[in-house]
Amino acid sequence: MTLSNALARLFSPREAAVSVPQPLVVQVEQPEHSEPHVDLAPEIPAGLTIAAGYTWRLLLLGVGVVGLFMALGYFSQLTVPLAIAILLAAMLHPIADRLKRWGWPPALAALAALLLLVLIVAGLLGFVGQQVAGEFPSLVDQTSAGFSSLVAWLGTLPFGFQPSQMSHWIQMGTQWLQTQAASLAGAAAGVGAAFGNFFAGLATALVAAFFFAFQGRMIFTNTVNVVVPSHYRDKVDRAALRGWTSLVAYMRSAVIVAAVDAAGVALAAFLLGVPLVAALFALTFFLSFIPIVGAVLAGSVAVALALVTHGWVQALIMLGAVIVVMQTEGNFLQPLVMGKAVNVHPLAVLVGITAGAIVSGILGALLAIPVLAFMVAFVTSLRHPEDAIPHT
Repeated sequence: MTLSNALARLFSPREAAVSVPQPLVVQVEQPEHSEPHVDLAPEIPAGLTIAAGYTWRLLLLGVGVVGLFMALGYFSQLTVPLAIAILLAAMLHPIADRLKRWGWPPALAALAALLLLVLIVAGLLGFVGQQVAGEFPSLVDQTSAGFSSLVAWLGTLPFGFQPSQMSHWIQMGTQWLQTQAASLAGAAAGVGAAFGNFFAGLATALVAAFFFAFQGRMIFTNTVNVVVPSHYRDKVDRAALRGWTSLVAYMRSAVIVAAVDAAGVALAAFLLGVPLVAALFALTFFLSFIPIVGAVLAGSVAVALALVTHGWVQALIMLGAVIVVMQTEGNFLQPLVMGKAVNVHPLAVLVGITAGAIVSGILGALLAIPVLAFMVAFVTSLRHPEDAIPHT
């Protein structure tokens, strides 16, 4: 091999690519100079964060409650009779349950208990109407004589009241009523329509009360199965049963307390010779279902009737008798009858009645305490599910 051929083979491109290794290049990343971390969020105190969380949750809860009340008020011709029906079913529960234990069919037991309630109320109202119609003429004469005596007594007071001023005021009132004849006629028409709605709602309440007393447990169970998730059904069912037991105990005690109050006021009126004893009994009995306020109103009517018919001495005696009856009820009868089944503080009762009256007037005052008794028992059962359910 010649020298030229050897050199050409040595320096040929193919051989050079094989024999000459490529250098390994290692890239070294240069460290970057970063700024120190700065928290741009403001420093909010933990208490303010907690308060804000409670605030928006309470606002949402308040909006929900207001919306619920608006919906209930919009459908008041349906919701009010149903609420009254629940109270009637709770009142009828002891009678219907006793009849079922005696072997009566559930439907017949519920119907018999409802008819018994209707007969008692109708008989009481009929007796009151008969007494009022019989004693009305003498009551008018006694009221007129008592009013004249009151006017004469006012004339003896130091501020110079004269009977002629009373006559002038009565004449002015009569003239004002004559000028408001159209408005009074419209108001009378509104009262007539209200009576029509009342009887329609009463019929709805009675029919619903029958079904609640007959199949109330089944209706509630089906409703819970539809509305409540399956994980919470047992707890809700147990809590609702506790609330129902408390409601039944409350209605039973309310009937007993109302009967005792009515008997006490009627007995005092009978001993003092006050007219319309049966009417006072019925009025006191029905108003006593409104705790605290109802008994005060009934006692006020009894005192006013004693004042206009027998004078201020008998009125003061009647007032003392009403106070004794109310104190006996509040300090002895209610704690004895209600016991531990209805655990509602008297202050909560007063606040509940006031709130109910503000929201829905007399109806709200009537329903406030039963609703409160149910809710207290319901929440207590959710917090302490291990407690046994008291028997009704």
